[in-house]
Amino acid sequence: MTTFADLGLSQKVLSAVTDAGYTTPTPIQAGAIPPALQRRDICGIAQTGTGKTASFVLPMLTLLEKGRARARMPRTLILEPTRELAAQVAENFEKYGKNHKLNVALLIGGVSFDEQDRKLERGADVLICTPGRLLDHCERGKLLMTGVEILVIDEADRMLDMGFIPDIERIAKMIPFTRQTLFFSATMPPEIQKLADAFLQNPERIEVAPPSSTAKTVTQRLVACHNKDYEKRAALRDLIRAQDDLKNAIIFCNRKKDVADLFRSLDRHGFSVGALHGDMDQRSRTTMLANFKSNNITLLVASDVAARGLDIPDVSHVFNFDVPIHAEDYVHRIGRTGRAGRSGAAFTLVTRSDTKFLDAIEKLITQKIEWLNGDLSALPEPMESHDSGRGRGGKGRERDRDRGRDKRGRKPDTRAAEPVADVEEKIIETRTESVAAEHQKADHRRQQHGGRNHGRPNPANDDHRERRRRRDDDDGPTPVGFGDDIPAFMLIVANAKG
Repeated sequence: MTTFADLGLSQKVLSAVTDAGYTTPTPIQAGAIPPALQRRDICGIAQTGTGKTASFVLPMLTLLEKGRARARMPRTLILEPTRELAAQVAENFEKYGKNHKLNVALLIGGVSFDEQDRKLERGADVLICTPGRLLDHCERGKLLMTGVEILVIDEADRMLDMGFIPDIERIAKMIPFTRQTLFFSATMPPEIQKLADAFLQNPERIEVAPPSSTAKTVTQRLVACHNKDYEKRAALRDLIRAQDDLKNAIIFCNRKKDVADLFRSLDRHGFSVGALHGDMDQRSRTTMLANFKSNNITLLVASDVAARGLDIPDVSHVFNFDVPIHAEDYVHRIGRTGRAGRSGAAFTLVTRSDTKFLDAIEKLITQKIEWLNGDLSALPEPMESHDSGRGRGGKGRERDRDRGRDKRGRKPDTRAAEPVADVEEKIIETRTESVAAEHQKADHRRQQHGGRNHGRPNPANDDHRERRRRRDDDDGPTPVGFGDDIPAFMLIVANAKG
């Protein structure tokens, strides 16, 4: 049986590995470490949870024992797709490199530039970063990449999915052509294979499992459910409660909004739950992961930011609240359980709209996944939910109330519509009758006062009588819309000039 001592690692590294409790390397470690120590390029493909991180950390520690880093000129570079993966690799260097005096710099977003700059000024033997933050430092003139001896691209297929390939190509041009390049991933689609062929020179290909295969120790089941979110949440709650051996679980959603919604729902129903997605600040993400690892929370609702490479060794269950759009993500998601030979269970909620994604997954892993309680054809009728506002107590009544209203919520006039000409004629008749009634009231008041103003001159009355006299003498039609207060200029007849 092969041991770590047979792989050619230095005594300092072997001592740290022994202290960590490891004696026998995994197949990917046994295949990748010897050629990596010979400065060969590596293309490693293995299932998630098989020790790919140690496959490049251990030989790098041995190779870095000779030499010393200079300020702003790192000796090695490790690219990771997410902050969590980068931080996890830094923890591996701290664990296995405890007998070395190496400077390890972690460049990720959400952390102050000043603190990272101070580490770079001291000289970094190992630089672990996400592509975006690395380019930010390069553009600020804080990094020189001409001293990089080893380039590691971890989770290469995830780099493709996240759109990092242009950044990686740009970074590769900054690094000497004579570098050693190590590629590691759980899946290797054709696009990534083309990229690997462009970056690697005569690589040693280590493939310890069929590409995109799943661990035999993970029990996979499909759960048929309806498309409505509240029904999916109810099905998930019932599924969680039905697991007698559940120790902890990661629940994956496709969208960050769904992560937040599902977290609130589970929290309201009394579950011990946390959330993790890319919009959270780095401190919150780190704290949430620490709480989950220490079993302070039982359920972790997460986006695919938690699907790649996170080393949480004893996750008993994985639930896919949403079927992943990319089939490769299914392999990574369920790889969070059943790690290092342990048993695990993975359940995926499937609706009728998910069939094409499910077909792609089964084609990728070359196996049919069993249904838990019958397939989609056995689904019962959709249930009603008071929380959803549907049914007799919710939006149904609102629709009844709103039925027959216009866009502004007003009920339509049920009276028969009249022709426009008839309506205008009625308006004119009404206003004419109103003017005539006012004239009769004025004549009645003059008769009561005997046509006198009690000896008191009133110029306003004279002006009013003059205006009314001009209006009464006018032979033209009465303007519509002014009532009694018709402006004088509208009563002047224009002289028509032939």
